[in-house]
Amino acid sequence: MIYLAQTRKTIIKRALLLMICISFFFMIFAGRVVYVQVAKEVKGQDLQAMAASRWTTTQTLHGERGTIFDRKGEELAEEVQSYTAFAVLDENYEDHVKDPEETAEKLAPLIEMEVNDLKDLLTREEVFQVELGSGSKYLTLSEKQEIEELELPGIHFRTEEQRYYPNQTFASHVLGYTERDMSEARMGLEKGLNEQLSPTDGSLSYQRNVKGIPLLDKQEVLKEPVDGEDVYLTIDSNIQTALEQAMTEVEEEYEPNKMTAIIASAETGEILGMSNRPSFNPNEYESITNYTNYAISDRIEPGSTMKMFTLAAAMEEGVYNGDETYESGTYDIGSTTIGDHNNSEGWGEITYDEGLERSSNVAFAKIALEKLKPERLYNYLGAFGFREPTGIDLPNEANSSIAESSKLDAAITAFGQATAVTPIQLVQAATAIANDGKMMSPYIVDKIYDSTNEEYTYEAEPESAGNPISEKTAAEVRKKLENVVTSENGTGRPFYIDGIDVAGKTGTAQISNPDGGGYISGQNQNIFSFIGMAPADDPSIIVYVAVDRPKLEGNESGSAPVAQIFNSVMKQSLSYMNLTPKDEVEDEEVYEEEGIEAESYVDQSVKEAVNNLEELGLEPQVLGDGNMVVEQYPAEGEQLIIGEKVFLLTDGEVTMPDLAGWSLRDAKRMSDLLGINLHHVGSGYVTDQSVEPGTPVQKDGYVTIELKTPSQIKEETEQQENAEEVPEEEQTEEEIERRD
Repeated sequence: MIYLAQTRKTIIKRALLLMICISFFFMIFAGRVVYVQVAKEVKGQDLQAMAASRWTTTQTLHGERGTIFDRKGEELAEEVQSYTAFAVLDENYEDHVKDPEETAEKLAPLIEMEVNDLKDLLTREEVFQVELGSGSKYLTLSEKQEIEELELPGIHFRTEEQRYYPNQTFASHVLGYTERDMSEARMGLEKGLNEQLSPTDGSLSYQRNVKGIPLLDKQEVLKEPVDGEDVYLTIDSNIQTALEQAMTEVEEEYEPNKMTAIIASAETGEILGMSNRPSFNPNEYESITNYTNYAISDRIEPGSTMKMFTLAAAMEEGVYNGDETYESGTYDIGSTTIGDHNNSEGWGEITYDEGLERSSNVAFAKIALEKLKPERLYNYLGAFGFREPTGIDLPNEANSSIAESSKLDAAITAFGQATAVTPIQLVQAATAIANDGKMMSPYIVDKIYDSTNEEYTYEAEPESAGNPISEKTAAEVRKKLENVVTSENGTGRPFYIDGIDVAGKTGTAQISNPDGGGYISGQNQNIFSFIGMAPADDPSIIVYVAVDRPKLEGNESGSAPVAQIFNSVMKQSLSYMNLTPKDEVEDEEVYEEEGIEAESYVDQSVKEAVNNLEELGLEPQVLGDGNMVVEQYPAEGEQLIIGEKVFLLTDGEVTMPDLAGWSLRDAKRMSDLLGINLHHVGSGYVTDQSVEPGTPVQKDGYVTIELKTPSQIKEETEQQENAEEVPEEEQTEEEIERRD
C-alpha cells in the first residue's frame, strides 16, 4: 500500500510538472502569436509587407521625354517606338527556332552579324531565349518588316522607346544627343535642358492571385507618369535645311578643316539657323569626331569682319571722313610695320571709303590710332558686347580675349587680329548695325511647354543688349557696307546677289600656331569669312559664314566657298520669308517664284480649284472622291512657292494617297488635314508607308512613314543594280539557290 501511494504521488508530480511545462510553452506560444498579430513582424521582417509583395504586382508607367520642336512645330528630337529582335530556343515553346543554320544565314545580313556567330547563338543549350547583338536593337518599322518577310520561326520582336532625330545631320551641335535609351543626355540642348525634358515615370499596383490574374478587389494604386516638357526653338527648319545642304556641298568640294555658320533675325536676335562642320548624325553618335559647337565655343581672330565695328565707332564719334585720303600700303607703329593684304603694296593714295571697300589694314590702323584713339576703340568694343559672353541659351559659350596692352594691339585689333572673339559675339554686334543701333541678345529657345499642366513654363522675349550706336550711324554704316559688295573695288563682290541688296564685310584671318608663337604660314592657311545682312536698307536677317583652310584650286579666292554658302542661304531664306524687294524685281515670273499668297478654294468644285492652282504653278493634291472642296491646306493667306503642294479635302470618301517621294512637310500637312496621327522615321523623302495607298482613312487613325535622303536612295539603287549585274558564274551556289 505504501508503495502504491508513493507511485501515485510520483505520477501526480510528474503530471503536474508536465502540465506546468505545457502551460508555460503554451503561454509563450500564445504570447508570440499575440505579438505577431499586433506587431505583424518576425525577425525584423514586416509580415504584412511580405504578404502584400507576394500578392501585389507593380507595373512601371513610362513617362515620355519631351520633344524638341523648331519654331513651327516640326519635330527635331523625339521619343519614338523601335523594335528589338530576339530568338526563342526552348523547344517546349511552340514558336521556337527550328533550323538554326538556315535562320542564321538569312537573318545575319539584316542585323550586321557574322553567320557563324549568329549560328553559335542560336544553338545554345538550356536557355529559353537569346538576344541577337547590337544590330538587332532599335530597328525601324521597315527593318522589322524586312525580317518578318523572311518568316523565320522563333524570331520575335519587342517594342522599346528610343530617342530619335528625324532630320539626322541637322543643327546637331545645337540639339546634342542622348543615349538611345535616353538614360543619359550627352551634349547640346539635350544636356543643357535635361531637367526640363526628362519625364517622371509613374506606377500601377494591384493585387492578383498565384496565376497572376487580378483579384476582384484588386486595390489598384495608380501614380500617373509625368511627361517631360516640350521645347520649342527659334530654328526655322526650312532655313536650317538650306544651310545644311549648302555646307555639305562646300564640305565635299573644298574639304575645309572646319566651318561654322549662323543665321539670325536682325530685329529680335532669334537664331534661325546654326551649323558646323564636321557635324554628325545624332542617331549614330558613336561616329562623332567633333563635339564643339564652333558658333559659340570657338574663339577666333575675326579678321576684317571686325572693321565694320571700328568703322561704326569712328562714324558715331564723328571722326570718320570717307572722302579723306591716306597713303595705303604700309603704316609704321614703332618698330612694327602694318601692311595691306596685297603684299603691303597698297593702292597708292586712296580715300578711306575706298580703303574700306578694298579692306585696307592700314586704313583701319590709322583710324584706331589717329582718329578714334585706343581708349575709345576699346570702349566701343565693350559697347558692342565683345567683352562678355552673349548669354545665349546654349551650353559651353566661350568668351573673348581682348588684346589691349599696347598701341600696336589697338591697331591690329581694329582690323581683326590679335583680339579673339566668338562667331556669336560677331552676330550679336552686327544686330546693332542691322537694327538701327539697337543690339539684340541672341537666343535659340523660344518657349517651353508643360503638357501635363497645359501651360508654358518659359516664354522668351527679345532683349536689347545695348545701343552702341545711333540709328543714323547704323544706316550710314549699312550704306558703306553695301558698297563693299557692289563697288568695283569691293572685296565683297562675290557676295552680290541679283535682286537683293546685301551689306556686309569679308574677313581673312590668320590662324594662331598651336605649336608655338605667331601664325600658321602657307598658302590659304586662313579662316575666310563674311558677315552680311539683307535687305540692306532695312535688314531682316544676318548671315555669318566662316570656312577654315579650304582646299582652293589655282587662283581661286578664299571667298568662293564662303559665298557658295552665304549666297545660297541668303537667297533661299529671303525667298522663303517673302522678303525679297518686290519693287526691284522687274520680271513678274521672278516675283511669283518668290512668294504666292494662297487663295481660298473652299466651296469651289474640285475641277475649278485644280485648274486655278495649276495655272499658278502649284501642285494640287486632291484628298477624297467628292466633287466639292470642303477644306484646304495651306490656308488662305499663307505664303507658297512655285511647285508647292496644296491639299484639297473633298466631300467624298477619303483614301490614303501614295506618299512615295513626298517630303515630311507635305506628309504632315496631309495628316493634319485628315486628322490622322503621323509617325515618321528618317529624313528626306518617303520610301515606305504602313497604310497601303487606297485604304479608307479613319479620323484619329495612325500611319507610319519611313523617309530616306536622296543620297541614301541613290546608294541603295546602285547596290541593287550592281547585284543584278553580277554574272551567274560569279555567284555562289548558295546565292543561286536562294534566287531560285
